[in-house]
This record gives sequence, C-alpha cells and structure tokens, in this order.
Amino acid sequence: MTPASVLADLPGSRTEPDGSAVVRLLSYNVRSLRDDVGALARVIRACAPDVVCVQEAPRFFRWRKHAARLARESGLVHVTGGATAAGPMILASLRAHVEDAEDLLLPLTPGLHRRGFATARLRFGPERPGGPCARLGVLSTHLSLQKDERYAQAGMLLERLTEMRRRTPYAVAAGDLNERPRGRAFRRLTDALQDGWATNPWGGEHTSTPSDPHQRIDAVLASPEVEVLGCGVPKGLPGVTERDLRAATDHLPVLAALRVPAFAPLGDGGRSTDG
Repeated sequence: MTPASVLADLPGSRTEPDGSAVVRLLSYNVRSLRDDVGALARVIRACAPDVVCVQEAPRFFRWRKHAARLARESGLVHVTGGATAAGPMILASLRAHVEDAEDLLLPLTPGLHRRGFATARLRFGPERPGGPCARLGVLSTHLSLQKDERYAQAGMLLERLTEMRRRTPYAVAAGDLNERPRGRAFRRLTDALQDGWATNPWGGEHTSTPSDPHQRIDAVLASPEVEVLGCGVPKGLPGVTERDLRAATDHLPVLAALRVPAFAPLGDGGRSTDG
C-alpha cells in the first residue's frame, strides 16, 4: 500500500442524513511558530481538518496577530485559546458552528510553566428545527513536564470533560501529554477515554521527534460514545514533503476521523438519536 493510499483510507468529513457527522480532528504542537510557518500551514491544509487542537500557540507579543496568521494560512478560523489558555488553542473550518467557547487557566505550581485548557462546543451540519445534529465538545491541552503536576492535570481534564458532557455527551480531548502511553497520567486518561491510536490505528504511531520519531506523547482521546474511524500520524500528505514535516515544528501531527452521533439538547426541542 502506497503512502497516498494510506491517506485516502481515512474517511473524509461528511454529515449523514440522520444528523450524525464524520469530523476530522488534528492535534499539533506548533512550538510557538518558531519554525517554518509556511511548511506548518501546508501540513495542516493537507490534513483537511474540521478542527485543530493546537499546543504551544503564540502567547506573548502580538500573539493574536500570529494566531490569526496561522489560521488564515491554514484556511481556518480562530475559535478560542492562545495566550488566554497559556498555549492551547482551537482552530476550525467554517463547517464547524461555535456554540460556546471558554479558556481555563490551571493552578500555577511555583517554578513551573502555567498550563491551561482551550475548550469549545461545536456543531456540525445545519440546525434543523426539532431535529438533532452532531455536537462535539473539544478540549485542547498541553500537560506539564513534571510528573505529579501532570497526573493532577489529567484529573482536571477529566473533570472538565465531565462538565462539558452534561450539555453535549460527545467529547474529545487532544494534545501534547508529555508522557508515553504507559505513564500514570496517560493511563488515568485512557481509563475513562478512548485512546484514538490504540482504538483504531492508522498512519504512523510516533509523534516525537520529526527527525527521529521514536515515542508517542501526543494523542486524541474520545469519549466512549464517539466512534474512532482511524487515528495516527498522517503519511503521504499531498503537497507535503518530509522536509516540510521536519521544518514545521518539533512534533508530528496526529489526525483522527471521528463519527459523532446526532444529538439535540432537550432545550432545542429534540432528543438524542442514541437512545
């Protein structure tokens, strides 16, 4: 199987007649745009994502301008995050309707970097009076380098997803976990959430580093009701070279195709088609 055919195996974005949707979600640590932004944008565009969970977004001088540039060159729009979430950010295509968004700063441990979550509730497909459509809670994260703080932040992530799922039962968290799958924090998350790569591996596994991929420290984690159709490091991206992947940033991206069931909150005059 050629790399191009491997890429083609991942389902494309679509909305089904019953209101459910296939959503392509990308997680990418962009290292504060300190590398080749043109190469980074080419990688993102080639993945054709509906949603991008960014880590290490610009946080300092004129950060909004730099975030807007990345969104524009990637053919996306800024949803939330950046400096206001201490690095995590969410971008989306115009296919995603933003129902609400919120940035959260986590408790600061003296001597360590401040961490936060960028969160949003997104709708895919037209709002149909009295009928359901696909709604997805999204959380972008970058966990601590310090193991005890990282473990505590994993618990905070699960608490935040639980709160989000009270309004929308389908949710996904994605980001740089700074830990391999056997680590305590990683396992704390996957005890409650699906690890996209482990559930339905596609493409490559290792995300660090682009020049020598040898470990998986980035992940897409989905609530149990979301169907993972494929997840991994994309290969054979059209118009993207191996040099682009090495020049874009110091991580490889993780791309997932997720099937999100249709859902309508009771306040919208509908109910879940999921039972």
